[in-house]
Amino acid sequence: MECTQEDCAREASFELHIPWTENRVVCAAHARVESRQEGVVADALETADDELPDGAA
Repeated sequence: MECTQEDCAREASFELHIPWTENRVVCAAHARVESRQEGVVADALETADDELPDGAA
């Protein structure tokens, strides 16, 4: 699954739970930035194990 952020072709590795809009799946880079907003929670996808350090998912 590809990152849903516009103009990004990276593999999605997180689902963002966003209280004021629909959830989105994004790559690790976009998850890091977007999850800094208050109320946004980033959950690692099961398919992200290869992209994350051991124990991170």
